[in-house]
Amino acid sequence: MFSNMFGNIEKKTGVKMEEVLKLAKSLRNADFQDEKTVREVIKKVGALANKPVSKQKEDMLVKTIINGKVPKDFSSLEKMLKKKKK
Repeated sequence: MFSNMFGNIEKKTGVKMEEVLKLAKSLRNADFQDEKTVREVIKKVGALANKPVSKQKEDMLVKTIINGKVPKDFSSLEKMLKKKKK
């Protein structure tokens, strides 16, 4: 079941699950109140997804994460993303 789900994610994103799991493991003890750490994570995720992150977007993400305004569940994330698109 999981291999099929991971395969679908890999097809849609072009990102190998092995890389995602490696990143997740490296973040296990990360200090998300530390600006330098948060910036490094944002750069790693952008590179992994092969998506450039502008300085403006990086600054916004850092501020959001450091201030603890990151959604705790998928539903909250979905609502947040819909607000940003308007």
